[in-house]
Amino acid sequence: MSLSVSAVRQALQENMNEPEGPGRNAGAERLVDEAGACGDARLLIDALFNLLSAYNFSSESQKMFVPFARVLRMWDERPEDFDEYAAHRLHWMFKWVSSGMLDQPDIPLASVEKWHAEMEHRYRLAGHGERAVRQGEFRIARDTGDTARAERAFTAWLAADRDRMSDCHACELHTQGSWLDRLGRPEEALKIWAPVLAGEYTCAHEPHVVLAASLLPLVRLGRTDEARAHHLRGYRMIRDMESMRSTVGDHIEFCALTGNEARALEILAEHPGHFAPSGDPDTLLEFLGPVALLARRLTELGLGGRSVPGPAGREWTAAELHAYAREEALAVAHRFDRRNGSTVTSARALERMDAEPLTERLALGVRAERLTTAPRPAPAPSAEAPPVGDFQELLATARRLTEEPAPGSTAAWEAASRAARGHEDGLDALTRAELADHDAMRLVDGPEEAAARFREAAGLYEEAGFPDRAAGARARGALALSFGGRAEEARAAADAECALLRALYDEGRAAPRIVAAVLLYRCRVFHHQLSSGPVEAESLAALEAALDEAIAFAEEHLPAGRVMSGRLADALHLRGELALGTGDPARAAELFGRAVEVTDATDLAWYAPEARSGLARAAMACGDPGTAAEAARSALEHGADSLEEAHVAQLHMLLSEALTATGRHEPAAEHALEAAHWADQAGEGDTLGAWARLTLGGALHRLGRSEEAAAVLETVLPDLERVHGEGQVVQARWWLGECLVELRDFREAAGQFLRAAAVAQGWEDQQDHAVLANMAADCLDRAGRDEEAARAYERAEALWRGLGRPEAYVRVLRARAWLAARQEEDDSLTAARELMALAEREGAAALEAAADDERELLRGELAGTYRQTGELIVRFCEGVPGDEDDDGTARAAYEEGLAHAVRAIGVLAAGGPALRDQRTAAELMAAWLEVDLGRAAAAAARAGAVLAEYGEDETEGAAPARRAEAENVVKYATQQGD
Repeated sequence: MSLSVSAVRQALQENMNEPEGPGRNAGAERLVDEAGACGDARLLIDALFNLLSAYNFSSESQKMFVPFARVLRMWDERPEDFDEYAAHRLHWMFKWVSSGMLDQPDIPLASVEKWHAEMEHRYRLAGHGERAVRQGEFRIARDTGDTARAERAFTAWLAADRDRMSDCHACELHTQGSWLDRLGRPEEALKIWAPVLAGEYTCAHEPHVVLAASLLPLVRLGRTDEARAHHLRGYRMIRDMESMRSTVGDHIEFCALTGNEARALEILAEHPGHFAPSGDPDTLLEFLGPVALLARRLTELGLGGRSVPGPAGREWTAAELHAYAREEALAVAHRFDRRNGSTVTSARALERMDAEPLTERLALGVRAERLTTAPRPAPAPSAEAPPVGDFQELLATARRLTEEPAPGSTAAWEAASRAARGHEDGLDALTRAELADHDAMRLVDGPEEAAARFREAAGLYEEAGFPDRAAGARARGALALSFGGRAEEARAAADAECALLRALYDEGRAAPRIVAAVLLYRCRVFHHQLSSGPVEAESLAALEAALDEAIAFAEEHLPAGRVMSGRLADALHLRGELALGTGDPARAAELFGRAVEVTDATDLAWYAPEARSGLARAAMACGDPGTAAEAARSALEHGADSLEEAHVAQLHMLLSEALTATGRHEPAAEHALEAAHWADQAGEGDTLGAWARLTLGGALHRLGRSEEAAAVLETVLPDLERVHGEGQVVQARWWLGECLVELRDFREAAGQFLRAAAVAQGWEDQQDHAVLANMAADCLDRAGRDEEAARAYERAEALWRGLGRPEAYVRVLRARAWLAARQEEDDSLTAARELMALAEREGAAALEAAADDERELLRGELAGTYRQTGELIVRFCEGVPGDEDDDGTARAAYEEGLAHAVRAIGVLAAGGPALRDQRTAAELMAAWLEVDLGRAAAAAARAGAVLAEYGEDETEGAAPARRAEAENVVKYATQQGD
């Protein structure tokens, strides 16, 4: 059964608002049939135009030609069926069809040229200018490789005046900049694109496409921060747009060339449909080229056998996808080359697929799976024994670095151990003991094996006549046992070795440095036992006593050299960790500070990062972010060549948090970004990395970079929900919702606030629940979801009442009143006024009962309610006071509105100077109403009083706006009076 004309028109409007893709296209095709059945020529023309638009913004753009030919025939046969707007659309879509033919390699070039000439002819007949025609000629010349013609057409295009047929300004700038970039002029391209990137010129596909086009030029120019921002902004814009296949390819290419292959894989996985050989071969080529590049990069990284997303129907490895995508891309490119009579298209495809990375890594801040290659096998040891002299030299070096001490001692012992492998029987007992001792230290993942190896070393030390060193080895074995879960045994062993060494020291048979080391080992055993179970007062006291003993011994023997300074720094650091863990950050900061002084005084640079890291954490706990930032930055500088990736990530996080606390959000974002990258490198992407990304999202949000912040927060939410606590999840959704509000995506923002509120409703403190429910209601209201907004406001009101927050539930009552007033029902205005009246009563009662420190806030809310009541009455009355107000309804409404404004002024005046800006706003509202009521003198007097409130030297806050508005009132009132 056919639809009526009005029903088809309504359906056309709904179809235009559908997402791009086959579903929208199918609906548009069906509506063409329905419109044809109605027998209304203009309706059919509109339906055909809707179909053309749907095809153009999808992967089925090749289907445009038939319906366009039909519309063109209708124009030629009965132009009177086309109104001015339809005639404009017909000529506008001529450009789509002409350029669309160029994108179809099976359409002969002669046909493309013919249609372009037809477009030029029809534009001239219709009185349109040259600009769109010359742009079309430029595209033909560019794509066929006729550079000379392209340059001529480009110049003529820019020289022609813009008119109604010119492409939108944003699209023109995109094409112009892309040509300049292709000519090797990226600076000029970015200058051309700047207004689009800044949002001065936009359209349905811009700045989406320019953001992607700018990525590689920015990287090549070293402007990596901008490139990162454009990727985060741009990909989020296009990820759900079916017509953006080539732009998705640009983002994949960018990631593949900046060390972000994992991110590129995730993008690829989100778009499996883009592999389909649709009727849009040019975008297929522009997608397959970057895919081939990505797959090639993965293969070069040793990941050729990795499973990757690819065309449906089978599993793909990276190597297989590379071969497939390259072959298919070149096949499409050769089709264009054959049609165009050149090799331009295949040359450009090869250039993209064979490109080399532009940078080793560009941290993006978004979560991506870490790509790891298989470890390379270690070189086999030489079968021949090294010369004795070489081994003795290695041994001497290892001993010297241990005695000094100095960095590199571990590597030196490993080198000596490798050199001695297979020839241990020829070594003396001391050398064998040392080698066994240092071999055991490397067995961190096998505590039982390590303890056994330490016992072996101890026996050899005893055999060599070094009982103190034997005790040291056994103490290290005790520490290994503590890591293996044998806490009591380890503690007893550590106590025994300390007692033995004390006795040997008293006899002059133990070196102070060994005693200091064993005292420290005992502390570590005690600390590990304490940290792996419930904290007991006795164990804590034992650890504190052991640390005090270790510190005192090290301080007593500082003249023994740098090794003793290292022992003291270690003990102070451990004591600081204990103080921090037991809730005494001030004491911890003092201890870490002393450790820093010790390491600096004796040039123990490799100790510096740990001590400074501890100081940074303690300073943050003490509320001293300035000291924390300085210490964390210094730790990173000192540990640039020695810190493990996880520690680097932690320090960047510390620095980011400290900078955030001091209001320095730009560098805070930079360090959160670094923290996320290093956490990913350390394999802690879903733990520390997720925390870093949450911090990064918050910093970007505070900087007003909402699109980037939203992209980061959206990617981190799955990790937060899986690994982290409810608080982090709620915070992420809260920030994301606020970002979406800034982006005017109110419906999705409401969803984020509601999901966060669903978590917060289970918390004991309902403050966050109430705020989130209120924010969700506001967003639903702004999204036009009136019924849902009404329910959300009622929920928020109940929560605020439960919390005893009258200023908040009065605001909600006002919001409900405005919502009710918008409803097209007979009693809607009555319901709205009743809600405003309730808000007035509640506000007045709260003000009367309020304590002195609450009165200013409540006075402002009561006055705000009076003002908004007046505004509502005026806004929803029919007509304005004047000659046409026959029954005086409008005058009565305006008088009532003025009365409410006057009540607001009275309430605010009682609040004194603190409420001046609110009072003058109410005064100006009253002045405008006086003007509307024909009382120009009264209006001017009110405005003059406002002008007198603000001196000319007041340039901050509300003063400039109030003066400007008051001057406008005086001017308007004067004109009315005349």
